[in-house]
Amino acid sequence: MTEIVEQPGRPLSEPTAAQRRAAHPGVLGKEDWWAIWIGLGLVVVAAALFASGGSISWIAVAPRKWTHLADAVAQLRAHALQYAALFVLWAVLLGIGAASLGIRLRQFLQWFLFVYVAALVLYFIGQWAEASRYNLEPPLLALLLGLLISNTVGLPRSADAGFRVEFYIKTGIVLLGAGLPLTLIAWAGPVAIVQAAIVSVVTFTVIYAAARFFGLDQRLAAVLGSGGAICGVSGSIAVAGAVGARRQDASIGISLVVLWAIVMIFVLPLLSRALGLSTGVAGAWIGTSEFADAAGLAAAQAYGGYAGHVPGIAGGADAAVNAFTLMKVIGRDIWIGVWAFVLSVVATTRWEPTGVDTRTRAGEIWRRFPKFVLGFIVASALVTLLTRGYSYAAYQHSVQPALVAPLQVLRTWAFTFAFLSIGLTTRVRELAAVGSRPFYAFTIGVAVNVVLGFILSTQIFSHFWNALG
Repeated sequence: MTEIVEQPGRPLSEPTAAQRRAAHPGVLGKEDWWAIWIGLGLVVVAAALFASGGSISWIAVAPRKWTHLADAVAQLRAHALQYAALFVLWAVLLGIGAASLGIRLRQFLQWFLFVYVAALVLYFIGQWAEASRYNLEPPLLALLLGLLISNTVGLPRSADAGFRVEFYIKTGIVLLGAGLPLTLIAWAGPVAIVQAAIVSVVTFTVIYAAARFFGLDQRLAAVLGSGGAICGVSGSIAVAGAVGARRQDASIGISLVVLWAIVMIFVLPLLSRALGLSTGVAGAWIGTSEFADAAGLAAAQAYGGYAGHVPGIAGGADAAVNAFTLMKVIGRDIWIGVWAFVLSVVATTRWEPTGVDTRTRAGEIWRRFPKFVLGFIVASALVTLLTRGYSYAAYQHSVQPALVAPLQVLRTWAFTFAFLSIGLTTRVRELAAVGSRPFYAFTIGVAVNVVLGFILSTQIFSHFWNALG
């Protein structure tokens, strides 16, 4: 092997053109750019069809809720052509990207078919009526199944060609931006945004500080903090990709988010009932303290059902869900892009010393910066432009089902691919090696989150939330 010899008074030999290309791949050789092109491409097509009165909902197919196995089988038969078309769409888009990244196309397609079929089965399981009660969403089920396979029977090393974790996650994050237009800020109102901002900053700071106190890595600390501070599963995924966290870091964050989300489904409505909170105030507290949208919505709906049936509980049945939506789905979720962008800059400039002269630092920062975060922002901006003339009611009636919901379905598929791949390439001993420290750090944040949310909802901003009822 040829050595590069350093001579006194002279820098190391200049790298060859081939070495420079390998060290700095162009836009055709980076997952970030392919994730942007694929994600934004889908958003642009969906937006164009929406503007002309159409929708991509036909090909953005997903299972619906079912109770009996016969219902699931009937759904699959009725939409078999759509599921086949969706596979072709993903295979073409991701296959082109994979081939450009130097992955053998035949191997990728072979194992991506395995990933897709497994994701389809998991998606159906996740829509089972009993599974939804426990917040068993497709990404979580995918992670668990992948861990089971990889830690028992295992798969050949060639299967890694189809288990492109970061590629799937980054594509899903770009699609995530389409569901968070900036107009949500105006619809939520200043109170929801201020309360969400306070909770987001305080909870993230507490969890991050606790994680660092327990000696956890900065990136894992950021993933845990984001999962508790903003949007649970989606927040953990987005920030894990933005800061370059290890794949097991995202798994740890998701597991803790889901664990506490399930606990809070039962705890928050019971505490709210014991305290006799109005439906609007209780919904705001749930929105401030819950970690997953599905779990929080279940808790808010449960408490709304007390209205008119439990003495002492004021407010209408819809107030709990409306307050939860303002606080969690709009107020807190909108911070995903902000945290992902800020933390990506911090990770690039502070956690990754570039080792280059300060005069060229800007260029080095740009090279290391996770470009797919910009794709998230552009996707949000595109949907913002389309919805700038809509009221919130019109958005929910027209834009959500025809434009945003299909893109959210595609996002869920991408995240399911990612977490199945994470599980298939992760060993339990890698997760167990972290120990109980992440749990302690996250749980401290849970305690602060619940108390702070209670004070903000029942004391400081109680007038606003009571008015919803």
